[in-house]
Amino acid sequence: MAFTHLVKAHSSALYGYFARRVPAASEDLLAETWLQAFAARRTFDPARGSARGWLFGVAHNVLAQYLRRAGRREPAPGPDVTDPWQVVDQRLDAAAMAPALRRALAELPADERELLLLISWEQLTPTEAAAVVGIPAGTARSRLHRARGRLRDRLTMPRATGPAGPAGRNLTATGDLA
Repeated sequence: MAFTHLVKAHSSALYGYFARRVPAASEDLLAETWLQAFAARRTFDPARGSARGWLFGVAHNVLAQYLRRAGRREPAPGPDVTDPWQVVDQRLDAAAMAPALRRALAELPADERELLLLISWEQLTPTEAAAVVGIPAGTARSRLHRARGRLRDRLTMPRATGPAGPAGRNLTATGDLA
C-alpha cells in the first residue's frame, strides 16, 4: 500500500525528469525506475533522506545505465524538451532566454549541469541532489554555486555577434538560476 502511494505521488515528477533528458525513452525509463525501486524498497532508510530524494537517486542510476548502454553522454536539454510544470518558464523571460539558456546549460560541465537541473527542475534540495549523484552535500553546494555563477556570467554577458536579448538588452537570470 505504501509503495502505491509513492507511485501516485512521484510518477509525474520522475517522468518529467526523464522527459527533459531523453524524451523518446522517458516512459520506459520511468517503468524501469519503478521496477528497480520496488526491488530495492527495503534499502530505503528515512534517516538518510526523503523518499523523493531516494527515488530520484534510483532514477538517476536508471538514466546513467540507459546512457551507458546506448553509448551516450548525459544529454543537454534540447529545443524539443518541454517542462510540464512551467516552473522555469514562470521565472524567466522564456521567449527571449530559452535559446541562450540551452546554450549556456550545454556549456556547463555535466556534473554541474545535473545538479543545477535536479535542483531547478526537479525541486530537490541541494542535499537531496548530492545524494542522487553520490557526492557530499558541501561539494554539491559549491558545484551549484559555480554552475549558477557560470550561467549568470554567460547570460548577462553582452554578445559581440548580435543583440544580447530583446531590443538589444542583456539577458538576466532570475529565480533558481540567480
